[in-house]
Amino acid sequence: MASARLMRDTFLRTKYWGKKMIIVIDALNRDRFSDLVNEMYRLRARVFCDRLGWDVTIKDGMEIDLYDELDAAYVMSLDQDGHVVGCMRLLQTTGPHMLADVFADILEGEPPLRSPQIWEATRFCVDTERLSRGGRSVNSISYVTSEVMIGAFEYGQSAGVLDAVAVIDPVMNRVMIRSGNAPYDYIGKTVDMGKAHALAALLDCSDERIDRIRAHAGIEGDVFLSEAEALALSGRGKALRAEPVKSDLEIYCDEQIANSTTAKERVDALRLKAALVEKIRSRTDVGA
Repeated sequence: MASARLMRDTFLRTKYWGKKMIIVIDALNRDRFSDLVNEMYRLRARVFCDRLGWDVTIKDGMEIDLYDELDAAYVMSLDQDGHVVGCMRLLQTTGPHMLADVFADILEGEPPLRSPQIWEATRFCVDTERLSRGGRSVNSISYVTSEVMIGAFEYGQSAGVLDAVAVIDPVMNRVMIRSGNAPYDYIGKTVDMGKAHALAALLDCSDERIDRIRAHAGIEGDVFLSEAEALALSGRGKALRAEPVKSDLEIYCDEQIANSTTAKERVDALRLKAALVEKIRSRTDVGA
């Protein structure tokens, strides 16, 4: 069993290590990727509530709003362990969307954009903590940002979308300009949003824009996972998340057992762990 799992992990790392991968989750496949959707909601809570201080609703550690109930499409970047490290939400502007409702002050009284060929891009974020531990260029925040953008624009093109309107903050605006993804125009004014500000940027879903982003990040080839590949990765991530986290005390006990050189030493080490089992459980619970 352990050997089979090792072979599977080796296969996944050999196949996927060295690049991030994009999966688009919408109403058609959401039931198969509910774990990834929930992980995305938790990432959004950490970014928009904890880090940016936005006035958003958090429930059970997840940031979810009414627009998530409107058949939104989510562009997600996964790492080699199946974790969501970047995401963006896409909504049609023909129905309710954030610029028309939540960020209406940006428009300064002007009517909101309404077109089947214009989509709204919101809730973009990356897992800066996980990515900072990567140590490889493709684990960088800049790379994942570019990959999510490429995925969003290429997915939009396939759906006949010509432009996207994105509600972003000034920091993200500067990132986009540096990465060859500068907005071609802005709508309305900048408004306060928690610790940051919000503005509405217009971006064309053109081959030229996609090529600039690819050149900046050094991204070549298809960025999209097949559903089978995404299921394999998300299954791996689910298994990793389900593994119990050992406390330092339990690790110490296990090391004593493993390093035993005589039967007596092993028995004594096993007895020690048994005697400390309650403390081991309590410390594991605290760290989980």
